[in-house]
Amino acid sequence: MADWEFKVLIDGDCPLCKREADLLRWLDGGRGRLALEDIARPDFDPARYHTTLENVMGHIHGVLPDGSLVTGVEVFRRAYRAVGWGWLLAPTTWPLLRQLSDAGYRWFARNRLWLTRRSGACSTGRCRVPDPPRSSP
Repeated sequence: MADWEFKVLIDGDCPLCKREADLLRWLDGGRGRLALEDIARPDFDPARYHTTLENVMGHIHGVLPDGSLVTGVEVFRRAYRAVGWGWLLAPTTWPLLRQLSDAGYRWFARNRLWLTRRSGACSTGRCRVPDPPRSSP
């Protein structure tokens, strides 16, 4: 069993993601309730979580102590809950706000390289964000 309540897989090369991770680490205050793992490190192995690098680069993932994954805004909800600030994101569980926050996060995830001015910084392909799936005609 894990020592932590929740683990966030973060893109340590993304300035906004890194800032969020630093805030969560500070809110945790050394209690060890939250773990953070950098998916941009060369030694990161997504197979450990039964997924691919392209998938974890496409949007945020969190890991529960049993090894199961959660994605999107639910990661933030669980991370903030783990550090004692769950009330802050509780409104994003309300039906209309859930839809808006989930859609807002999907937009951010697709555009984070552009938003952080790193769109040309992915020469290795390791930080490539996959295109969203297209619906069939």
